Parts: sequence; C-alpha cells; structure tokens
Amino acid sequence: MSSESSASVASPRPQRPGTQKTAGAATKKGERAGKEKPAAALPPVGEDEPKNPEEYQCTGVLETDFAELCTRSGYMDFPKVVTRPRPHPNFVPSSSMSEKPALDDQRLSASCSLTSLESKYGFFRPTIQVELEQEDSKAVKEIYIRGWKVEDRILGIFAKCLPSLSQLQAINLWKVGITDKTLTTFIALLPLCSPTLRKVSLEGNPLPEQSYHKLMGLDSTIMHLSLRNNKIDDHGAHLLGQALSTLHSCNRTLVSLNLSFNHISDEGAGYIADGLRLNRSLLWLSLAHNRIQDKGALKLAEVLRPFELTHTEVVERRRLLLEKGSQERSRSPSSSRHGESKMDREKSQMTGVSNIALVDKPEKTQATKTPKGLGKKKEKPGEVVKKEEKLGSGQSPTQGTPKKEDATKSGKGKVTIPDQKSTKGKGTKSGSKEKRSILLESEQLVAEAAEMVNPLLEPVEHRDGKVFMPGNRVLLHLNLLRNRITEVGLEGFLSAVRYQVQFSKPKNSSKGPMGLLWLSLAKNCFAPQCPTYTMIQELMLPRDPIKAKLREEEFPAFPS
Repeated sequence: MSSESSASVASPRPQRPGTQKTAGAATKKGERAGKEKPAAALPPVGEDEPKNPEEYQCTGVLETDFAELCTRSGYMDFPKVVTRPRPHPNFVPSSSMSEKPALDDQRLSASCSLTSLESKYGFFRPTIQVELEQEDSKAVKEIYIRGWKVEDRILGIFAKCLPSLSQLQAINLWKVGITDKTLTTFIALLPLCSPTLRKVSLEGNPLPEQSYHKLMGLDSTIMHLSLRNNKIDDHGAHLLGQALSTLHSCNRTLVSLNLSFNHISDEGAGYIADGLRLNRSLLWLSLAHNRIQDKGALKLAEVLRPFELTHTEVVERRRLLLEKGSQERSRSPSSSRHGESKMDREKSQMTGVSNIALVDKPEKTQATKTPKGLGKKKEKPGEVVKKEEKLGSGQSPTQGTPKKEDATKSGKGKVTIPDQKSTKGKGTKSGSKEKRSILLESEQLVAEAAEMVNPLLEPVEHRDGKVFMPGNRVLLHLNLLRNRITEVGLEGFLSAVRYQVQFSKPKNSSKGPMGLLWLSLAKNCFAPQCPTYTMIQELMLPRDPIKAKLREEEFPAFPS
C-alpha cells in the first residue's frame, strides 16, 4: 500500500508534467502533421504551369526559351545552350609564357585539379552551340549540334522556340543520329523558322532510305545544303538528281550542294548530270572525295556544252512552245504593241502549226525589236530555221523567252539571268572577298529569277535532224577533287571548258565572264604535269575572279 501510495503521490511531481506536456505536444503535432500531409501531397497551383509548355510565350532568347520549355516538358537533364568557342584572332603566346611557368600556377594546379577535371568531362556533355550576331549579343545567327543524338523530344522543343529567332540563318547537324523518321520531322520544322534560314548542314548521318532529297522539295527554301560524309551511293544520287530537275519539275532555290566524302560512282554522277540538264539555279556543286571515274566525268562534262535533247524532251519542248504561243495570241489583242501582235498573227497564219514553226516560235520575237525587220522576217518560213541555228550556235546564253509582257522589250533569255547578274556582282562587290561571299551574293539573284522560263524554251540548234540545246552555263563552281578520273575524262572537260570560254566571254569590261569559273580536278588518277590538265588550268585561270583580283592587287595598274 505504501508503495502504491508513494507511486500515486510521486506521479504528480513537478518534473513529470513536463514530460507529459512534451508527449502531448508531440501528439498534437503528429495530429496536425497528419492533417497537413494530404495538403502537401496535392501539388500547388503553381506547379501545374511548368508542365504545360504550350502556355509559354517564347522571348526570342534561345538559351532562356530552350531551358524553360525543357523544364515545362519534364526534361531535366537537357543540353545547355552555349556560345560557339572561337580562337581569339589576336592571341599570340609570348616567349616568356612558353619558357618558364609561373610559381603561382604550379601552386594552384593541385588545388584546381577537381575543377579542371570537371571542365574536361564537361566538354563531352551535349551542348547546343550558337553563333550570335555582332550587333545583337542575344540574336542567334547559326546553330551547331554535334556528337549527340537528337530525338523527337528535342525537335518538338525546337518547333516551339526556333520560330522566335528572327535572325537564324543556318542549322548544322553533325553526327546527331538522325533517322528517316526524325528527318521528316526536321523538314516539317524548317518552314516554321525565320525566313532568313537559308543553310542546312546534315553531315555524318547515314540514312538507310537515303531520303536526303526531301530537303530539296519544290516548296523548300534552302539555298545552301551540305550532305557530306553520309555514305550516299548511286541510289541516293539518283534521288538527288531528280530533285534537281526532271522534265516537269525543277528546284529553283538551291544555290550550293555539297556531296563530298560519299560513295557516288559513275552511275550516280550520271544521275547528277541529268539533274543539271534543266536546272538553272544551282551555282556550286562539290563531288569531291567520291568514286567517280571517266564515265561519270564525261557525263558531267557533257552538260557543260551543247547536248542533244532526247525524244521526250523534244516533245515536251514543242508542247511548251504551243502553249506559250496560244497564250501570246490570246494576250495580243489587248496589247499596246500593235506591230508585234500583227507580226505574231501573220507568222502564225503563214507557218501554221508545222513542226518547224513550233520549234522556232520563241525565236520569232527576236526580229520584232526593230520595225525594219518586220518585212524581212515574214518572207519565208525556212529563214526562221536558219535564224534559229545562228542563234543557238553563236549567241550568248542570255537568250530565251520570258513569261512577262516585257519579253519583247528585254529580248531573250531570262533563263540564265542568275549567271549574268551573279558575275556582274562578282566584278563589283566581291573582288576582295572569299568565294563564300560570292556565293552568298548570288542568293538574291536566284530569288529574283524564281520565275525563269523553262530551260527547254532556250534557243536550240538543229544538226543532222537532231536538236541540240546549249549547255548549262549557270553552274559556276564544280569540285571533283580526289576521285578516279584519268586523262580520258580530262578530254571531256577540256572540250567543255573550251566551249565555255568561247561562248561565255564578257561583252564589256563591266561584266565578268559567264559560265564555269572554278573547276577542281586535282588529286585524280593522272599526273599533275599532264598536258590536258595543264591546258584546262590555263583556260580557267583568267576566269577565276578571286585569282584575278589577287593579281590586280599584286600588280596594280598605274595611270599613265
């Protein structure tokens, strides 16, 4: 009893209530925590927003937009946007730096080893390298992605943030593991980008289906396309040749195409040559480091000089001439040039719809420039054929029949306007610049000539019952470095160069030469001292505007 009473008396001791108070507080705290726990499990309103990237409005700063969109999409370990490293042009290591290292650097090397190790491994982390505009430090001009796989998730984020980049000009993808499926997604992304985007490089990305030609569709706005090191074979070259031009379609925006370091052989070179037959926008083509031999070289050289039209091409040419003639006749009564409309009606009544008249229809308006030639032109239909032969064999490539109503004012040849204008720009603006700057200046020229006439309407020449079309004199640069061409292929290029030199001379000093300006044939299967190769170099040397400008700077003309 004493123990029980003592226990009952001892229980209300002053030091025990503190313990009970603490337990009670713990109990209340646990109950409070139990009540607050469901509220903590429910995400607050602010956490719903980062998971909804559609509501985010891009600011035009790629680093901010890309990071925010990745976070909202639940993509935490995403690549960082960094400025592309460039070596400082004025940095020259001094002799004192190379002779003896500073003692402070030696003392700090041990303490900074962890930092240097992290920086070394950080080099291999995926990054999005950007090149910024000089005037605006936040405006992205070019994007470089190299050495890590670009998935659909990244492309989806690009589709949201790239359209806000108003100064974006180029996208370079090197070994990014792209597939035929992701390539389709990437092509669908390009129209969303800024209209300033004009260059795409897709290198080191072999595709099983070789669907690179989709980048050269009729609705494509790409002007410079680089497809180096993609293991493109003859099948891929066939698709690319068809994308350049076919009988009924032609790419009119592509200025340069780089197919170096691939597996293209003679057959593939023939497909590319077929694409150059009716293409009048491509100015720069590189087939260096491929497997092209003499057969493919001869096919490429053939399109640089007059070549025979196939039967299908002749039929299509006559159809186009007939269609154009009907359009001119329907437009002639409302035309203000009464003499020209009467001339067209008299010619159509006299020559009828014979084959000769159909073939020679575009050349009839040549004599309508001067009223004196009206009486002479309608004497005999046979004279039209002779006149066409003279035009096709002797005159410059600035002949053709424009579609606009000012065709009779400007004469012939909107077909090779890019060639004529681009060489004019070279002589005035880009003498002291690189070849790349010359190529960039031609972009606007190709855009202005978007409504050029079908090349089949160019003046032709009739020989032995066959129709010969002037060669491609729009292509300015052809690179066949390090292939397997022998002296047999050189003979074909020598003939093509002689033709280009003969019929592409400048009419006056203000205009540069038209036609092929650069031809690279070095490192092939012939001796550098080969007479044919030496002759080609001698013929092409005066046509190179860069070398000509260097000679002018080295030996300036002193006034007398």
